Amino acid sequence: MSDATTLWGAGAPLDELLDRHTVGEDRELDRALLRWDVLGSMAHARGLEEAGVLSPQERGQLHRALAEALDAVASGELTVGPQDEDAHSALEAWLVERLGELGLRIHAGRSRNDQVQVDLRLLVKDRLVAIADRTAAAAGALLDLAGRHERSLMPGYTHLRRAMPSTVGLWAAGHADALLESLETLESGWAAADRCPLGSGAGYGVPLPLPRELVAELLGFSGIQHTVTAVQQSRGKLEVTVLHSLWPLAHDLGKLAWDVVLFSAGEYGFLRIPEALATGSSIMPHKKNPDLFELTRARAAAFDGMVAEAMAVTGKLPGGYHRDLQLTKGPLLRGLESVGEMLELAAWAVPQLEVDEERCRAAVGGELLATDEVFARVRQGVPFRTAYRQVAAEVAAPGWQPPDVDTEAILVARSSTGAAGNLGLPALGQRLEKLRERWRERGAAFRRRLEALVEGDPA
Repeated sequence: MSDATTLWGAGAPLDELLDRHTVGEDRELDRALLRWDVLGSMAHARGLEEAGVLSPQERGQLHRALAEALDAVASGELTVGPQDEDAHSALEAWLVERLGELGLRIHAGRSRNDQVQVDLRLLVKDRLVAIADRTAAAAGALLDLAGRHERSLMPGYTHLRRAMPSTVGLWAAGHADALLESLETLESGWAAADRCPLGSGAGYGVPLPLPRELVAELLGFSGIQHTVTAVQQSRGKLEVTVLHSLWPLAHDLGKLAWDVVLFSAGEYGFLRIPEALATGSSIMPHKKNPDLFELTRARAAAFDGMVAEAMAVTGKLPGGYHRDLQLTKGPLLRGLESVGEMLELAAWAVPQLEVDEERCRAAVGGELLATDEVFARVRQGVPFRTAYRQVAAEVAAPGWQPPDVDTEAILVARSSTGAAGNLGLPALGQRLEKLRERWRERGAAFRRRLEALVEGDPA
């Protein structure tokens, strides 16, 4: 028998096999939720006071104990241990130990179903703010690299074959722009998390006049999930929506890592990975391996599995709550952590990449300039199809001599916005700062609201 404390049991010991199967990895995962459970409980206690369930004095006692619990979570004194079923039971046990029967009253008017939902939503909002900042840092590092090598020629590739002249600046700016686009998709994840579920109970509300709008405001939400039955319908959907909002970032980081692995290989030699970013071989002393980037590529690929896992669990369930939904928490928390770590590594590693400009330029030439020759004739008035056939025949003929590599001519010919000769880095930088500031203001407002809650601000 297990000593785990359950919120649904009658006090009898829990069978160890049942405990292991039903709790699963929740104890480990819920340690990340414990801080948010404390904050959610603070706002809920205020709601219970408004509903007449708690007196102002009782709510004050609970608030002070919960403030102590926040400090205890931060110090590691309060955690989810083997004796607890989850974060909720760990916090309730903490309160009962200090307040006796009053600690038991905090659960009035809520269920673990809406309690875990508010924990997850608060955590998601906090993590998305951090992820947005890390995305901006990684994009900024790539824009800096683009600025340093705006005129450094290198080949562009399609089908992993040399295609047209490009620049290191264009390569780096393209990856930065992709991250900025993906930063905009985080809005859907934020919107999905920015509604408060408290007051919905197990999905059908509770027979108490709970001030749901007040509780939502105290916790920094833009509003409530209006219909109580809609809250449990959003279980799983929230997790999938947030993971989908993160997927483009994982996609971008995987492609960036792939490029770095490829272009730093000896056969290409366009990039050099400094020793501080490389690992060695246990048998080949000359090896310097790009493990950091290979593992980023693998983690980006594994992210697809997290999305699929959450979708598979939730996609075929009927309405209402089902215990299956417990298994969507894991992929969500792992996905948030994985993307955050990949972004942090990218922002740290990109500034350390070295560019071999001579190798890059040496690879631009020969047939790579054929398309430039086509468009040189187009600018002289030759129809494109005619110019294409002319150059194709010349390239195929023995003894064809490609034109000389002229950096200035190549860049001048590519003057459209966003092309190699007109990267528009200042505009990209302004877009980056605008997005960064939007997320920082959003995060600051969220933190201010939670700080006011902890300090006991009645508004």
